[in-house]
Amino acid sequence: MTRRKLFLILAASTACGALALSAARARDAPKVATGFVANIVCSETFVSGLDPRRNVTETIDAMPGARLLTWAMDTEVDLDRRDVTVTLFGLGRSHAVYREGLGCTLEHGEMLADTALPPARPQAASLPEIAGPVLVAPQSPQLAAALDRAFAEPAEPPFRHTRAVVVMKDGRIVAERYADGIGIETPLLGFSMSKSAISALIGILVRDGKLAVDRPVPIAAWQDPKDPRHAITVDELLRHTAGLALGSSLEASLASVLEPVNRMKYMESDMAAFAERAALESVPGRVWNYHDGNYLILSHLIRNAAGGHAADVMRFARRELFDPLGMRNVVMQFDAAGTPEGSGAMMASARDWARLGQLYLNDGMAGDKRILPEGWVKYSASPTPNGWVGIGAGFWTNLGDSLGANFRVKHGWPRDAFFAKGTIGQYAIIVPSQHLVIVRLGRSPNMPPEADGVFELVRDVVTATSTGARLAGGN
Repeated sequence: MTRRKLFLILAASTACGALALSAARARDAPKVATGFVANIVCSETFVSGLDPRRNVTETIDAMPGARLLTWAMDTEVDLDRRDVTVTLFGLGRSHAVYREGLGCTLEHGEMLADTALPPARPQAASLPEIAGPVLVAPQSPQLAAALDRAFAEPAEPPFRHTRAVVVMKDGRIVAERYADGIGIETPLLGFSMSKSAISALIGILVRDGKLAVDRPVPIAAWQDPKDPRHAITVDELLRHTAGLALGSSLEASLASVLEPVNRMKYMESDMAAFAERAALESVPGRVWNYHDGNYLILSHLIRNAAGGHAADVMRFARRELFDPLGMRNVVMQFDAAGTPEGSGAMMASARDWARLGQLYLNDGMAGDKRILPEGWVKYSASPTPNGWVGIGAGFWTNLGDSLGANFRVKHGWPRDAFFAKGTIGQYAIIVPSQHLVIVRLGRSPNMPPEADGVFELVRDVVTATSTGARLAGGN
């Protein structure tokens, strides 16, 4: 056989393989799309109490190309059964079920994992109270103007659909505002801000000596020393450098339905097991690739360390993180196997997201109680090599010389800022030099970067609260 014929055969085989893979992924697309819609509508109908029609409209507005599919979707919300069923052209049926205290879970025909939660008996918060029980009006005209601009809609798309803004200075709320139907206790979906909460829970396990960031992770499927995944560390999962072949989670658009990571999230009962079966596409630690599978595996580690069940995870999270911070309006959602969907499904009020940010502003302390191990906050904000968006270990960061960090600094963000970030417009921004935490939640497209108005919001708030700016006393 000539070299040319061999090359043509290999090329044809590769092309056929790629087409077969693309066809397989294309068959998944209806189920992925309907699963995404069912999960969000269920969560924000039965946990947040939002109108499902408004929710679908605002979410689809924020996702380029999504209307090419959603016009053909049939969404059924059953208020009595508290579930949501979505089909596309009568195909790709997805069914999301609400369970008290656990939020919503996509079920795929199997029995859902344990549902008995421990009764909530909140302990006294260690974090000093950030506000009283009523809405905090902006404490200066400059802050009022900043919130006016954050909620203003442009004359033409893309629209912002801002849902909540909370501004904290020196540990107290100095301004907050909410869209109609949303209040200070409304849990809102954080999408990938959930990863920052998972990172905090991992930090607590590190504090207690149950995990180490530089040691191979205790995943049963990877324990054979001959398995190249055996070397993957907690740090590499936190930083998205583990090298697992699951595609990318950076994009929120129609094209993203073809990514394997979204099959994991919307078609698999045990998301972590699916992620743990993935092969390596790069040597661990070498290549940065942001995808949700890394944080599903970290969520599995938390579940195992807490006791193995959803109830154990909730007990652990309440005792070690939520209660000490006074986070009373937070819901962790789980997959059908009982693992927290820690890549993008945690829900919390804007004030509770701000409390999480304040923990990091306080270097891991809640009052005089150490929640995170010493050095964890600095570690979380330290830049990941080759992470061009500017990302650390569980948080995005303006430190370092990444394209994303420099872009944000150029647009007015302080260099020391780091932040939890969720797709289509969710932020909890920590600015140590200004003693600020800024939370913004909404439904805005990821592109262009200016669409959500957060560049303006940060600039406005820093100016309004900097030394010399006048704030009214008291809340």
